[in-house]
Amino acid sequence: MEKTLVLVKPDGVKRGLLGEIILRLERKGLILERARKLVLPPEMAAEHYQEHRAKSFFPALIAYISSGPVWALVWQGPNAIALARMLIGHKDPLQALPGTVRGDFVCTSTENLVHASDSSAAAEREINLFFGGVFRE
Repeated sequence: MEKTLVLVKPDGVKRGLLGEIILRLERKGLILERARKLVLPPEMAAEHYQEHRAKSFFPALIAYISSGPVWALVWQGPNAIALARMLIGHKDPLQALPGTVRGDFVCTSTENLVHASDSSAAAEREINLFFGGVFRE
């Protein structure tokens, strides 16, 4: 069984979309294995988004993801990574298909409600960061 991490970002929490996002993933057949609500310290946010450190938008990204509570969710199931990303949709709201989370609820690419692991290696690293790593409360 494959595992993936899905984060409901501060804008998703603020807009009350946690239940909708969970419902969509559960209806697809994925199993919610673990859940944790937290406000990301900037250091943890920087570790999570380490691949973007050199990009100009990095400081704004860290400020955004650290601006309020997030829900970290570990999902399990066959093809969990690809299925979660398919249900979430493209990060550009103009390319996100209707029926996806972003296609139905996102207007801007900067506040896009959800993060999902993009590979097995990323899922392992991210799950460890949120549920077993240095920043565990």
